[in-house]
Amino acid sequence: MLPNDQLAHLTRGAAQIVSEAELLEKLRGNRPLRVKLGVDPTTADIHLGHSVILRKMRDFQDLGHQAVLIIGDFTALVGDPSGRSVTRPQLTAGEVQANARTYREQAFKILDERRTEIVCNSEWLGAMTFSQVIRLNSAVTLQQLLQREDFRDRVNREQPIHAHEIQYPIMQAWDSVVVRADVELGGTDQLFNNLLGRELQKDNSQPRQVVLLMPILEGLDGEKKMSKSLGNYVALNDSAAEMFGKLMSISDELMARYYQLLLRRGLPPGEHPLEAKKQLAFEITALYHGTTAATRARDEWTTRFSDRRLDETALPMMPAKTGELVAIVVDAFALCGSVKSRSEASRLIKQGSVRLDGEKLSNPTVTVSLSPGQTLRLDKLRAVRVR
Repeated sequence: MLPNDQLAHLTRGAAQIVSEAELLEKLRGNRPLRVKLGVDPTTADIHLGHSVILRKMRDFQDLGHQAVLIIGDFTALVGDPSGRSVTRPQLTAGEVQANARTYREQAFKILDERRTEIVCNSEWLGAMTFSQVIRLNSAVTLQQLLQREDFRDRVNREQPIHAHEIQYPIMQAWDSVVVRADVELGGTDQLFNNLLGRELQKDNSQPRQVVLLMPILEGLDGEKKMSKSLGNYVALNDSAAEMFGKLMSISDELMARYYQLLLRRGLPPGEHPLEAKKQLAFEITALYHGTTAATRARDEWTTRFSDRRLDETALPMMPAKTGELVAIVVDAFALCGSVKSRSEASRLIKQGSVRLDGEKLSNPTVTVSLSPGQTLRLDKLRAVRVR
């Protein structure tokens, strides 16, 4: 592609770029750009939220540019404070290394291995002497760091900011200097850290990196960013059935967002919401597991959640019991791996979602007796069988 065409392709779907003019100038240099993305292995899973940025990195690769994937095995020991109102629990080095081992395999579900350089930032951050750390800190002022919205908010609310948290953006910025990044990718919550990388590059007589930020994907709850710590995520390593089922659980409102960020197109016009959601779940599952596995997952889901065929499927088993319906429903959701409060369960019951052997139960406080062999349906996605 010509530079202007590359620019249009690479910036499509981006939330913010600093700056388009600089990126165009770099593209006109007619050389492969070094495109940096740092991921901290704070958990064992890469999820669909990460995939939004990884797919943008793949866009660069498909145009001949070089991906530089930094496994933040050193920064993960600190934990990125971006967007957090409390200090992250610190991981041990053993936990981080165990998680890091899985990241390479998962990243190559999206990235082109031939055009990917993978490095761990412990190679340079772990080797720094204390005097080198002091020298690096001298390039950044406390006033600069307190411009970060999350740090500023904590100060205003008189919540603690620990000294190691302040080091995090400095370490991430130094990564850009070490790998000589031309472009740094990230989510919109990474703006401060990425801009600081530009400043440290300038201080070290390097051309400043372009910052390209992608929108943050909401989790399955539709409210907070997708995160394993919040339990609202879809992991790339989830089984095909689990991935399909999780995606079928999202709201109709969130579905449009997932189409835009994960499939890069709008909702199919005029299609029934349930069929549109099945198509979304099928295409995303096929991306990571192949068409055959995605088809099987779709068929199994349709069988499991068809009222006519629910008795043919394997379901979580619940002991026979007698008790208040709302309490039984809360316990049944727990067996399905979903946490529901009494008020949430009560609302579902009143909405008519809960059925016992096909009979709708609408009174949360009624006493019910579950007998062996009965099926308690909780909502469109979950049901249990009484043993």
